[in-house]
Amino acid sequence: MPEPAVDVGSRVGDASRDAPESAYAWARLFAALLLSAIGGVGMWSVIVVLPAVQAEFGVARAAASLPYTATMICFGFGGILMGRLSDRFGIFVPAAGGAIALSLGYVAASQATSLWHFILAQGLLVGGASSATFAPIIADTSLWFTRRRGMAVAIIACGSYLAGTVWPPVVQHGIERMGWRWTYLGIAVFCVTTMVPLTLALRRRSPRGAPASPTVEVALRTSRPLGMSPAALQIVLVIAGLSCCVAMSMPQVHIVAYAGDLGHGAARGAQMLSLMLGFGVVSRLTSGWICDRIGGRRTLLLGSSLQALALLLFLPFDGLASLYVVSALFGLFQGGIVPAYAVIVREFFPPQEAGVRVGTVLMATVFGMALGGWMSGVIFDLTGSYQAAFLNGILWNLLNICIAVGLLRRPGRILPAGMSA
Repeated sequence: MPEPAVDVGSRVGDASRDAPESAYAWARLFAALLLSAIGGVGMWSVIVVLPAVQAEFGVARAAASLPYTATMICFGFGGILMGRLSDRFGIFVPAAGGAIALSLGYVAASQATSLWHFILAQGLLVGGASSATFAPIIADTSLWFTRRRGMAVAIIACGSYLAGTVWPPVVQHGIERMGWRWTYLGIAVFCVTTMVPLTLALRRRSPRGAPASPTVEVALRTSRPLGMSPAALQIVLVIAGLSCCVAMSMPQVHIVAYAGDLGHGAARGAQMLSLMLGFGVVSRLTSGWICDRIGGRRTLLLGSSLQALALLLFLPFDGLASLYVVSALFGLFQGGIVPAYAVIVREFFPPQEAGVRVGTVLMATVFGMALGGWMSGVIFDLTGSYQAAFLNGILWNLLNICIAVGLLRRPGRILPAGMSA
Protein backbone atom coordinates (compact mmCIF):
# COMPACT_ATOMS: atom_id res chain seq x y z
CA MET A 1 0.00 0.00 0.00
CA PRO A 2 1.51 3.41 -0.97
CA GLU A 3 2.68 5.67 1.80
CA PRO A 4 0.49 8.73 2.45
CA ALA A 5 1.67 11.94 0.85
CA VAL A 6 2.00 13.55 4.25
CA ASP A 7 4.75 11.07 5.14
CA VAL A 8 6.68 12.03 2.02
CA GLY A 9 6.36 15.66 2.92
CA SER A 10 7.59 14.87 6.42
CA ARG A 11 10.66 13.20 4.99
CA VAL A 12 11.32 16.18 2.76
CA GLY A 13 11.00 18.41 5.79
CA ASP A 14 13.49 16.26 7.70
CA ALA A 15 15.94 16.42 4.80
CA SER A 16 15.58 20.18 4.71
CA ARG A 17 16.32 20.40 8.43
CA ASP A 18 19.42 18.25 7.97
CA ALA A 19 20.79 20.31 5.07
CA PRO A 20 24.04 22.25 5.60
CA GLU A 21 23.49 25.84 6.79
CA SER A 22 19.77 25.12 7.37
CA ALA A 23 17.74 27.11 9.88
CA TYR A 24 17.86 24.09 12.19
CA ALA A 25 21.65 23.94 11.92
CA TRP A 26 21.94 27.57 12.99
CA ALA A 27 19.43 27.15 15.84
CA ARG A 28 21.35 24.08 17.01
CA LEU A 29 24.60 26.05 16.81
CA PHE A 30 23.38 28.75 19.18
CA ALA A 31 21.93 26.24 21.64
CA ALA A 32 25.33 24.52 21.65
CA LEU A 33 27.04 27.88 22.12
CA LEU A 34 25.03 28.57 25.27
CA LEU A 35 25.75 25.08 26.58
CA SER A 36 29.47 25.58 25.92
CA ALA A 37 29.49 28.97 27.64
CA ILE A 38 27.94 27.53 30.79
CA GLY A 39 29.98 24.33 30.82
CA GLY A 40 33.17 26.28 30.21
CA VAL A 41 33.13 27.40 33.84
CA GLY A 42 35.28 24.36 34.60
CA MET A 43 38.28 25.91 32.87
CA TRP A 44 38.03 29.37 34.42
CA SER A 45 36.75 29.07 37.98
CA VAL A 46 39.93 27.29 39.08
CA ILE A 47 42.02 30.23 37.84
CA VAL A 48 40.10 32.75 39.92
CA VAL A 49 40.07 30.54 43.00
CA LEU A 50 43.85 29.97 42.83
CA PRO A 51 44.83 32.66 45.40
CA ALA A 52 42.10 31.54 47.84
CA VAL A 53 43.08 27.87 47.57
CA GLN A 54 46.76 28.76 48.00
CA ALA A 55 45.99 30.73 51.15
CA GLU A 56 43.67 28.12 52.68
CA PHE A 57 45.95 25.14 52.17
CA GLY A 58 49.20 27.08 52.77
CA VAL A 59 51.10 25.97 49.66
CA ALA A 60 53.51 27.58 47.18
CA ARG A 61 52.38 29.14 43.90
CA ALA A 62 53.55 26.13 41.86
CA ALA A 63 51.55 23.73 44.07
CA ALA A 64 48.51 26.02 43.91
CA SER A 65 48.75 25.85 40.11
CA LEU A 66 48.41 22.04 40.14
CA PRO A 67 44.57 22.02 40.31
CA TYR A 68 44.52 23.99 37.07
CA THR A 69 47.07 21.63 35.50
CA ALA A 70 45.04 18.58 36.59
CA THR A 71 41.86 20.18 35.28
CA MET A 72 43.35 20.81 31.86
CA ILE A 73 44.96 17.37 31.59
CA CYS A 74 41.65 15.66 32.37
CA PHE A 75 39.91 18.16 30.09
CA GLY A 76 42.24 17.13 27.27
CA PHE A 77 41.90 13.36 27.69
CA GLY A 78 38.19 13.82 28.28
CA GLY A 79 37.90 15.60 24.93
CA ILE A 80 39.17 12.50 23.11
CA LEU A 81 36.88 10.16 25.07
CA MET A 82 33.86 12.43 24.63
CA GLY A 83 34.74 12.88 20.96
CA ARG A 84 34.74 9.12 20.42
CA LEU A 85 31.38 8.84 22.17
CA SER A 86 30.06 11.66 19.99
CA ASP A 87 31.28 9.95 16.79
CA ARG A 88 29.49 6.77 17.82
CA PHE A 89 26.32 7.91 19.60
CA GLY A 90 25.95 11.60 18.75
CA ILE A 91 26.76 14.64 20.86
CA PHE A 92 23.72 14.31 23.15
CA VAL A 93 25.15 11.39 25.17
CA PRO A 94 28.46 13.04 26.21
CA ALA A 95 26.82 16.45 26.63
CA ALA A 96 24.11 15.23 29.02
CA GLY A 97 26.47 12.99 30.96
CA GLY A 98 29.04 15.77 31.18
CA ALA A 99 26.50 18.23 32.58
CA ILE A 100 25.61 15.91 35.46
CA ALA A 101 29.24 14.97 36.21
CA LEU A 102 30.27 18.65 36.17
CA SER A 103 27.80 19.52 38.92
CA LEU A 104 28.90 16.53 41.01
CA GLY A 105 32.50 17.66 40.58
CA TYR A 106 31.82 21.11 41.97
CA VAL A 107 30.01 19.61 44.95
CA ALA A 108 32.97 17.30 45.65
CA ALA A 109 35.53 20.11 45.24
CA SER A 110 33.61 22.36 47.64
CA GLN A 111 34.02 19.73 50.36
CA ALA A 112 37.78 19.25 49.86
CA THR A 113 39.76 18.84 53.08
CA SER A 114 43.20 18.97 51.47
CA LEU A 115 44.85 20.26 48.32
CA TRP A 116 45.05 16.75 46.84
CA HIS A 117 41.35 16.15 47.51
CA PHE A 118 40.62 19.41 45.71
CA ILE A 119 42.94 18.47 42.82
CA LEU A 120 41.19 15.11 42.30
CA ALA A 121 37.68 16.58 42.34
CA GLN A 122 38.63 19.57 40.22
CA GLY A 123 40.61 17.49 37.73
CA LEU A 124 38.81 14.18 37.28
CA LEU A 125 35.22 15.41 37.60
CA VAL A 126 35.17 19.11 36.74
CA GLY A 127 37.89 18.96 34.09
CA GLY A 128 36.76 15.69 32.52
CA ALA A 129 33.10 16.71 32.44
CA SER A 130 33.76 20.19 31.05
CA SER A 131 35.51 18.63 28.04
CA ALA A 132 32.14 17.56 26.65
CA THR A 133 31.29 21.22 25.99
CA PHE A 134 34.44 22.02 24.00
CA ALA A 135 36.09 19.76 21.39
CA PRO A 136 33.15 17.35 20.83
CA ILE A 137 30.70 20.22 20.35
CA ILE A 138 33.09 22.00 17.98
CA ALA A 139 33.49 18.80 15.93
CA ASP A 140 29.75 18.16 15.89
CA THR A 141 29.04 21.72 14.76
CA SER A 142 31.52 21.40 11.87
CA LEU A 143 29.41 18.53 10.48
CA TRP A 144 26.39 20.81 10.00
CA PHE A 145 28.17 23.42 7.85
CA THR A 146 30.14 23.50 4.59
CA ARG A 147 30.47 26.95 2.97
CA ARG A 148 30.36 28.77 6.32
CA ARG A 149 32.22 26.17 8.32
CA GLY A 150 34.93 28.60 9.44
CA MET A 151 32.38 31.03 10.86
CA ALA A 152 30.32 28.27 12.48
CA VAL A 153 33.39 26.75 14.16
CA ALA A 154 34.50 30.21 15.30
CA ILE A 155 31.09 30.92 16.81
CA ILE A 156 30.94 27.67 18.77
CA ALA A 157 34.58 28.09 19.84
CA CYS A 158 33.53 31.40 21.39
CA GLY A 159 31.70 29.41 24.05
CA SER A 160 34.86 28.90 26.09
CA TYR A 161 35.70 32.60 25.79
CA LEU A 162 32.20 33.69 26.71
CA ALA A 163 32.65 31.49 29.77
CA GLY A 164 35.95 33.22 30.46
CA THR A 165 34.35 36.64 30.03
CA VAL A 166 31.35 36.06 32.28
CA TRP A 167 32.48 33.55 34.89
CA PRO A 168 35.67 35.09 36.42
CA PRO A 169 33.97 38.26 37.77
CA VAL A 170 31.01 36.17 38.97
CA VAL A 171 33.27 33.66 40.74
CA GLN A 172 35.43 36.44 42.21
CA HIS A 173 32.34 38.21 43.55
CA GLY A 174 31.11 34.97 45.07
CA ILE A 175 34.48 34.34 46.74
CA GLU A 176 34.49 37.83 48.25
CA ARG A 177 30.90 37.58 49.49
CA MET A 178 30.63 33.98 50.74
CA GLY A 179 33.95 32.18 50.21
CA TRP A 180 35.09 29.80 47.50
CA ARG A 181 33.36 26.71 48.93
CA TRP A 182 29.84 28.17 48.82
CA THR A 183 30.63 29.66 45.42
CA TYR A 184 31.46 26.18 44.10
CA LEU A 185 28.19 24.82 45.48
CA GLY A 186 26.28 27.60 43.74
CA ILE A 187 28.00 26.77 40.44
CA ALA A 188 26.99 23.11 40.85
CA VAL A 189 23.31 23.98 41.23
CA PHE A 190 23.33 26.44 38.34
CA CYS A 191 25.04 24.03 35.93
CA VAL A 192 22.75 21.07 36.46
CA THR A 193 19.56 23.15 36.21
CA THR A 194 20.56 24.93 32.99
CA MET A 195 22.77 22.52 31.05
CA VAL A 196 20.64 19.37 31.18
CA PRO A 197 17.62 21.04 29.48
CA LEU A 198 19.92 22.59 26.83
CA THR A 199 21.30 19.19 25.83
CA LEU A 200 17.83 18.22 24.59
CA ALA A 201 18.34 20.57 21.63
CA LEU A 202 21.27 18.39 20.48
CA ARG A 203 19.46 15.05 20.33
CA ARG A 204 19.24 15.00 16.52
CA ARG A 205 22.34 13.45 14.90
CA SER A 206 24.08 14.86 11.85
CA PRO A 207 23.10 12.87 8.73
CA ARG A 208 26.74 13.03 7.66
CA GLY A 209 27.84 11.22 10.81
CA ALA A 210 27.02 7.89 9.18
CA PRO A 211 29.89 5.78 7.86
CA ALA A 212 31.00 6.55 4.33
CA SER A 213 30.68 4.08 1.47
CA PRO A 214 33.57 1.59 1.03
CA THR A 215 34.81 3.42 -2.08
CA VAL A 216 34.98 6.73 -0.23
CA GLU A 217 36.59 5.10 2.81
CA VAL A 218 39.38 3.61 0.69
CA ALA A 219 39.98 6.97 -1.00
CA LEU A 220 40.21 8.69 2.36
CA ARG A 221 42.54 6.07 3.86
CA THR A 222 44.98 6.36 0.97
CA SER A 223 45.00 10.18 0.78
CA ARG A 224 48.16 12.02 1.84
CA PRO A 225 47.12 15.38 3.28
CA LEU A 226 49.82 17.99 2.68
CA GLY A 227 52.07 15.25 1.33
CA MET A 228 52.13 13.48 4.71
CA SER A 229 50.44 10.43 6.14
CA PRO A 230 47.33 11.22 8.20
CA ALA A 231 49.21 10.14 11.34
CA ALA A 232 52.12 12.47 10.58
CA LEU A 233 49.83 15.44 10.00
CA GLN A 234 47.99 14.64 13.23
CA ILE A 235 51.28 14.64 15.15
CA VAL A 236 52.38 17.95 13.62
CA LEU A 237 49.05 19.55 14.55
CA VAL A 238 49.35 18.16 18.09
CA ILE A 239 52.81 19.74 18.51
CA ALA A 240 51.53 23.01 17.07
CA GLY A 241 48.56 23.04 19.44
CA LEU A 242 50.76 22.26 22.43
CA SER A 243 53.30 25.00 21.68
CA CYS A 244 50.83 27.80 20.96
CA CYS A 245 48.91 27.15 24.17
CA VAL A 246 51.98 26.94 26.40
CA ALA A 247 52.56 30.51 25.22
CA MET A 248 48.89 31.44 25.59
CA SER A 249 48.65 30.12 29.14
CA MET A 250 50.97 32.64 30.80
CA PRO A 251 48.60 35.63 30.62
CA GLN A 252 45.40 33.61 30.84
CA VAL A 253 46.31 31.41 33.81
CA HIS A 254 48.38 33.86 35.86
CA ILE A 255 46.94 37.29 35.09
CA VAL A 256 44.90 37.32 38.32
CA ALA A 257 47.93 36.39 40.44
CA TYR A 258 50.20 38.66 38.37
CA ALA A 259 47.96 41.68 38.96
CA GLY A 260 47.86 40.89 42.67
CA ASP A 261 51.66 40.64 42.87
CA LEU A 262 52.00 44.03 41.17
CA GLY A 263 49.72 45.57 43.79
CA HIS A 264 46.70 46.04 41.52
CA GLY A 265 44.59 43.45 43.37
CA ALA A 266 43.03 40.10 42.43
CA ALA A 267 39.72 41.73 41.49
CA ARG A 268 41.52 43.88 38.90
CA GLY A 269 43.22 40.75 37.59
CA ALA A 270 39.84 39.02 37.20
CA GLN A 271 38.62 42.04 35.23
CA MET A 272 41.70 41.83 32.98
CA LEU A 273 41.02 38.14 32.36
CA SER A 274 37.41 38.93 31.52
CA LEU A 275 38.50 41.73 29.18
CA MET A 276 41.08 39.46 27.56
CA LEU A 277 38.54 36.76 26.83
CA GLY A 278 35.84 39.21 25.81
CA PHE A 279 38.10 40.53 23.08
CA GLY A 280 38.94 36.91 22.33
CA VAL A 281 35.31 36.45 21.30
CA VAL A 282 35.67 39.30 18.80
CA SER A 283 38.90 37.73 17.57
CA ARG A 284 37.33 34.32 17.07
CA LEU A 285 34.39 35.68 15.10
CA THR A 286 36.71 37.75 12.93
CA SER A 287 39.03 34.80 12.38
CA GLY A 288 36.06 32.65 11.33
CA TRP A 289 35.23 35.15 8.61
CA ILE A 290 38.90 35.24 7.59
CA CYS A 291 39.21 31.44 7.69
CA ASP A 292 36.37 30.99 5.19
CA ARG A 293 38.36 33.16 2.78
CA ILE A 294 42.03 32.23 3.26
CA GLY A 295 41.84 28.76 4.86
CA GLY A 296 42.86 27.31 8.20
CA ARG A 297 46.63 27.26 7.67
CA ARG A 298 46.97 30.95 6.82
CA THR A 299 44.64 31.85 9.69
CA LEU A 300 46.83 29.83 12.06
CA LEU A 301 49.98 31.67 10.97
CA LEU A 302 48.30 35.07 11.27
CA GLY A 303 46.96 34.39 14.75
CA SER A 304 50.21 32.90 16.04
CA SER A 305 52.28 35.84 14.81
CA LEU A 306 49.94 38.37 16.43
CA GLN A 307 49.95 36.40 19.71
CA ALA A 308 53.76 36.58 19.83
CA LEU A 309 53.56 40.34 19.40
CA ALA A 310 51.07 40.65 22.27
CA LEU A 311 53.26 38.56 24.58
CA LEU A 312 56.17 40.89 23.88
CA LEU A 313 54.05 43.85 24.98
CA PHE A 314 53.61 42.36 28.47
CA LEU A 315 57.35 42.73 29.15
CA PRO A 316 57.70 46.55 29.23
CA PHE A 317 54.18 47.43 30.46
CA ASP A 318 53.00 46.54 33.98
CA GLY A 319 51.01 49.61 35.05
CA LEU A 320 47.29 49.23 35.75
CA ALA A 321 46.04 51.09 32.66
CA SER A 322 48.65 49.56 30.35
CA LEU A 323 47.84 46.02 31.59
CA TYR A 324 44.18 46.56 30.73
CA VAL A 325 45.19 47.64 27.22
CA VAL A 326 47.69 44.83 26.67
CA SER A 327 45.21 42.24 28.02
CA ALA A 328 42.63 43.47 25.52
CA LEU A 329 45.17 43.30 22.69
CA PHE A 330 46.25 39.82 23.71
CA GLY A 331 42.66 38.61 23.55
CA LEU A 332 42.09 40.36 20.23
CA PHE A 333 45.21 38.85 18.67
CA GLN A 334 45.14 35.21 19.80
CA GLY A 335 41.47 34.22 19.77
CA GLY A 336 41.50 32.73 16.28
CA ILE A 337 44.29 30.21 16.75
CA VAL A 338 42.41 27.28 18.30
CA PRO A 339 39.43 27.33 15.86
CA ALA A 340 41.91 27.26 12.98
CA TYR A 341 43.04 23.78 14.07
CA ALA A 342 39.47 22.45 13.83
CA VAL A 343 39.11 23.91 10.34
CA ILE A 344 42.44 22.38 9.23
CA VAL A 345 41.30 18.98 10.51
CA ARG A 346 38.03 19.26 8.59
CA GLU A 347 39.92 20.35 5.45
CA PHE A 348 42.23 17.34 5.41
CA PHE A 349 40.49 14.52 7.31
CA PRO A 350 37.18 12.66 6.69
CA PRO A 351 34.05 13.68 8.65
CA GLN A 352 33.64 10.24 10.26
CA GLU A 353 36.82 10.96 12.25
CA ALA A 354 35.92 14.53 13.18
CA GLY A 355 35.23 13.93 16.87
CA VAL A 356 38.43 12.01 17.58
CA ARG A 357 40.69 14.06 15.27
CA VAL A 358 39.50 17.44 16.51
CA GLY A 359 39.45 16.15 20.08
CA THR A 360 43.06 14.98 19.80
CA VAL A 361 44.34 18.31 18.46
CA LEU A 362 42.36 20.33 20.97
CA MET A 363 43.58 17.97 23.70
CA ALA A 364 47.08 19.13 22.80
CA THR A 365 46.02 22.78 23.14
CA VAL A 366 44.57 21.99 26.56
CA PHE A 367 47.74 20.17 27.59
CA GLY A 368 49.67 23.21 26.43
CA MET A 369 47.59 25.39 28.73
CA ALA A 370 48.15 22.94 31.59
CA LEU A 371 51.88 22.64 31.00
CA GLY A 372 52.32 26.36 30.50
CA GLY A 373 50.30 27.21 33.59
CA TRP A 374 52.43 24.90 35.73
CA MET A 375 55.72 26.01 34.12
CA SER A 376 54.90 29.67 34.75
CA GLY A 377 54.25 28.91 38.41
CA VAL A 378 57.57 27.07 38.72
CA ILE A 379 59.46 29.88 36.97
CA PHE A 380 57.82 32.42 39.30
CA ASP A 381 58.85 30.41 42.37
CA LEU A 382 62.43 30.19 41.08
CA THR A 383 62.83 33.83 40.00
CA GLY A 384 60.26 35.72 42.07
CA SER A 385 59.04 37.39 38.87
CA TYR A 386 56.83 36.65 35.89
CA GLN A 387 59.22 38.26 33.37
CA ALA A 388 61.06 35.00 32.71
CA ALA A 389 57.71 33.23 32.37
CA PHE A 390 56.69 35.63 29.62
CA LEU A 391 59.99 34.98 27.83
CA ASN A 392 59.37 31.24 28.09
CA GLY A 393 55.97 31.71 26.46
CA ILE A 394 57.48 33.73 23.62
CA LEU A 395 59.95 30.94 22.81
CA TRP A 396 57.15 28.37 22.63
CA ASN A 397 55.20 30.76 20.41
CA LEU A 398 58.13 30.94 17.98
CA LEU A 399 58.01 27.14 17.67
CA ASN A 400 54.34 27.36 16.73
CA ILE A 401 55.07 30.01 14.10
CA CYS A 402 57.73 27.76 12.54
CA ILE A 403 55.23 24.89 12.32
CA ALA A 404 52.57 27.14 10.81
CA VAL A 405 55.03 28.34 8.16
CA GLY A 406 56.01 24.73 7.42
CA LEU A 407 52.39 23.65 6.98
CA LEU A 408 51.70 26.55 4.67
CA ARG A 409 54.69 25.76 2.46
CA ARG A 410 53.84 22.07 2.02
CA PRO A 411 52.03 20.92 -1.15
CA GLY A 412 48.67 19.29 -0.74
CA ARG A 413 45.02 19.50 -1.56
CA ILE A 414 41.91 19.86 0.53
CA LEU A 415 39.55 16.89 0.44
CA PRO A 416 36.66 17.31 -2.02
CA ALA A 417 33.52 18.82 -0.51
CA GLY A 418 31.65 15.54 -0.86
CA MET A 419 34.19 13.82 1.36
CA SER A 420 34.93 16.55 3.89
CA ALA A 421 31.41 17.78 4.47
